[in-house]
Amino acid sequence: MEQVYRLVMSCPDKRGIVAKVSQFIAQYDGSILEANHHTDTQSNWFFMRNEITASSLPFGLTTFKEAFAPIAKSLDMQWHISDSHVKNRVVLMCSKQSHCVADILNRWHSGDLDCDIPCVISNHADLKELVEWYGIPFYHLPVGEDKASHFNAVSEIIDKYEAQTIVLARYMQILPPQVCAKYAGKIINIHHSFLPSFAGAKPYHQAFERGVKLIGATCHYVTEDLDEGPIIDQDVARINHRMQPEDMVRLGKDVEKLVLARGLHMHLEGRVVIHQHKTIILD
Repeated sequence: MEQVYRLVMSCPDKRGIVAKVSQFIAQYDGSILEANHHTDTQSNWFFMRNEITASSLPFGLTTFKEAFAPIAKSLDMQWHISDSHVKNRVVLMCSKQSHCVADILNRWHSGDLDCDIPCVISNHADLKELVEWYGIPFYHLPVGEDKASHFNAVSEIIDKYEAQTIVLARYMQILPPQVCAKYAGKIINIHHSFLPSFAGAKPYHQAFERGVKLIGATCHYVTEDLDEGPIIDQDVARINHRMQPEDMVRLGKDVEKLVLARGLHMHLEGRVVIHQHKTIILD
């Protein structure tokens, strides 16, 4: 895969932002492979993502950052740039259900998800053999009465592997506020409901009681507010009155793993920008 630099930025909207950034890249004969931008008219905030051919520039990321910094400062810009050849380190967290973590591991193994998975953390041992088949370390950390000790151990492992992203692949535990704050914008969760409907436990059973005709899944960033973090991706499946809760659970699993994989893929490519309580997807 061709090496590219992914430049992602946001700032107060004004005329000439695209021109200034493009001129900066052009003056060094840089080649822009892809450019996406959007203006949120409610907040008057501008977002942009460029993919730049790394080999077209006469310098690497360190010099790029130094040269681009004055422009970013003049535009009051929040920005970062990454190298597509430097893989994001993703720690997976799971429980007993295998469908989401197995799907991510398979996509990673086949090269469809471009990242490193240094380990998997679980509060149950059920998926140990599955994970280790892929040659990935498996950490079994049961959740006892002392949840603080459990999450301290989780944080130690995450920090040990210098994880840049944490994926809750049906982890089924509520993270404490300090963990949410420590890894803000880095924790991705899959919720088995089309949020904001049916938040919390047993959403399929809630949906069954309400007689809905669509069930869904939501991939979102984790915040201290349960199931209310910025949404990355969603999808739905149609159901009918003949279906029991267990039928909805079975059908929902397919939606869950697709939505989680899609959301993670966009996150890894730097296409997701968190803005206030929502996300901007630069695809």
